[in-house]
Amino acid sequence: MAIATSIYCTTQLQYSRAFPKQQFPGAFVTRKTLPCQNSTLIFSLLPPVAVAASSSSVQAEPRSTAAAPAKVLPFRVGHGFDLHRLEPGYPLIIGGVNIPHDRGCEAHSDGDVLLHCVVDAILGALGLPDIGQIFPDTDPKWKGAASSVFVAEAVRLMHEAGYEIGNLDATLILQRPKVSPHKEAIRANLCHLLGSDPSVTNLKAKTHEKVDSLGENRSIAAHTVVLLMRK
Repeated sequence: MAIATSIYCTTQLQYSRAFPKQQFPGAFVTRKTLPCQNSTLIFSLLPPVAVAASSSSVQAEPRSTAAAPAKVLPFRVGHGFDLHRLEPGYPLIIGGVNIPHDRGCEAHSDGDVLLHCVVDAILGALGLPDIGQIFPDTDPKWKGAASSVFVAEAVRLMHEAGYEIGNLDATLILQRPKVSPHKEAIRANLCHLLGSDPSVTNLKAKTHEKVDSLGENRSIAAHTVVLLMRK
């Protein structure tokens, strides 16, 4: 069987002399003058395909279907997003801290929008399914569950994979109430749950300028970006 290559050229050149076989061991080298039109030569090797000597047809050799092992990367980046409706009669829990408000998140668990998106960011960085697949809202055992349980599982999976928090940046989006009086308590609890240092754990809060459900105090959202470092 011979190894086929792709050769594109625009100059008349004896390529077996210009590109000896020793330089390109994967190429099929033959003495042949290539007709060209100007002085530029492009030599490219395509992935090897099998060429049958007794036939003019070209068929690719079957490749192994064995799954490649997961790459061990020095760092991984993940993004998480979550949004919940705000309804009267529910507590408003953000980052594990109960915030006084006239309404809270309607959800299957405690509706902690910040912890949910932190979990999704970690799972995403690890290349794992999202929080809704690992803790489905169709499972009654998660009804009213504290979101710290989800964070603990995400952290366990992170350590099991050999990573730790490099840094984390989270943004809350809500019109009311003001987060600033509770910001440090939320960040301190987040550091406790993640086992991270406050210097690498950041929290910001933004209003939505009274636009759509977020700006009308009908919902709350959060974004999180996390960098995981190899231990």
